[in-house]
Amino acid sequence: MVGRMLSRIGLCSLLAAGCSESSGPLAPCTAAAPLVNLTAGEYRSADPRPSGDFVLRAVRGAGCVAFAANQSGSDIEYLLVPQSATGTPGSKSSFWLRGATIAVSSAPAPAPVAPSVQLAPAARFHEFLRESEQQLYLNNPPTIHPFTAPRFALAPPAVGDVGTFSVCSNLDCTSKTTVTATAKQVGVHIAIFEDNNKPSGGLSDADFLSLRYKFDTLLYVRDTLAFGRESDIDQNGVVIVLMTNAVNQLVSATECSTTGFVAGYFYGADLIFGQGNNGEIFYSIVADPAPASLMSCPHSVAQVNSLVPVTFIHEFQHMISFGQHYLGRAGAPEVLWLNEGLSHYAEEMGGRKYLPVPDTATFCEYVGGDLHNAYQYFSAPQNHFLLATEGIGTLAERGAMWLFVRYLVDQTAASTSLADADAVTRQLDQTTFTGAANVEHVTGRPFAETVAHWALANYVSDLPGFPPPPALPELRYKLWTFRADYPTLSARCPAPNGIPGSFPLAPVTGPGDAVNLSDTLRAGSGLYYLAQQSAGAAGFTLLFSDGRGFALPDALVPRLNVIRIK
Repeated sequence: MVGRMLSRIGLCSLLAAGCSESSGPLAPCTAAAPLVNLTAGEYRSADPRPSGDFVLRAVRGAGCVAFAANQSGSDIEYLLVPQSATGTPGSKSSFWLRGATIAVSSAPAPAPVAPSVQLAPAARFHEFLRESEQQLYLNNPPTIHPFTAPRFALAPPAVGDVGTFSVCSNLDCTSKTTVTATAKQVGVHIAIFEDNNKPSGGLSDADFLSLRYKFDTLLYVRDTLAFGRESDIDQNGVVIVLMTNAVNQLVSATECSTTGFVAGYFYGADLIFGQGNNGEIFYSIVADPAPASLMSCPHSVAQVNSLVPVTFIHEFQHMISFGQHYLGRAGAPEVLWLNEGLSHYAEEMGGRKYLPVPDTATFCEYVGGDLHNAYQYFSAPQNHFLLATEGIGTLAERGAMWLFVRYLVDQTAASTSLADADAVTRQLDQTTFTGAANVEHVTGRPFAETVAHWALANYVSDLPGFPPPPALPELRYKLWTFRADYPTLSARCPAPNGIPGSFPLAPVTGPGDAVNLSDTLRAGSGLYYLAQQSAGAAGFTLLFSDGRGFALPDALVPRLNVIRIK
């Protein structure tokens, strides 16, 4: 009877990503549950579904895990991370993890559903740009290889040349304005144009020269080594940096001062003939120290000189990725979450171009945002997606995406050298694979395994007193020790830097047999809990289900990650 009920629940969750009331709740835990009996530093990742198993140690399970009695003379501590290890963006479900002393029949109150995030205007615009690439792919399926398709060849522009560009004038680009701009600097790879209608008090010739040097010899080189070449559909040999007041005016002065502004962007339509400007263009704000109207807010010369390069290396990855996936291989653009993760990783790599020379201030400009975003994720990972389908402007989810790509490169590269890291990221951009399938292609491992390891690494990678390297190399970040790096960089980076002074991931702690957690599992993410078992204590069991006590949906790819800390 029980066997039939469990089989039915498994089938229901597979077909419908959930079960009806008639299927019944999971049976109580029994002595037949898979036994966890770990030494310090050992871990398991259990599939709690009735048809599941311990995917890392191949032990059968049925929603229930039993922990052996503590026969030692000291306390035991387990880190528990209930997680969704799905490769499907946007998947989520309620969950309930409870110990044997919690009555199975008393379902918890539903976890409060967080209200939909109201994105700031700049974040909405960025999300529109990435989503528009997916729509462009569907509406304009490539039929030829545009990298070699015959085009009307253009010579590189020269300083003083004047160009006319169509630029988005609202946040969904349904309205455009014509911008006339003049080439201020032209390098080997980059040509910088400035809007002829620029505000007064803008960049000097020396500022343009400095920006051209950064773009041309540092950031362009770093991105193309890491991800590959841009498409160059206009065959002019350069990427145009168009600095225009039209970008400043995408948000009002009020929005700018309260919710932020658009510093720069890449628009995929420019790489499809007839859809945009028919060329590789990065759009950025211009300096406007004292705006004459309420159409924008002040942007000092110093702010433009520090912020625009960081934005360029981020957006240039999007340009390369779109060209490599869509134009070079007639494939779908990279999915939102991995695309954003790669661009935030590009920011970090831009900063590392200034190391090991003692230019900490510039390094901080590039990594400060990523560390701030990661802090937001570490503070409450259960509240945020890794594999987001919308709301990618939320700082915490951007932090998760950067962390995952950083971990992925650390785990897959042959060494910590930039050359070996570049070999990994080029694979991720130069492919027809996207999302979780792209990760699997590069790692050669199931995505669920990689993302489960990442979830554990977020807490134990540099945990004091935990087995040091080379123990558990699969649970390590190699270039970051976040517990030490947050206070160090918060103090060392010029203020205000937005980098918090401590590592915030602090699991709730309590007895293992009294665990009673209910919340929402979101694709890629999980909740952290330290379960304690005192010396000589009896064993205990945990039942992992959805919020009603039913089997978790198959589509969620639920995992109960367990690692013994001490």
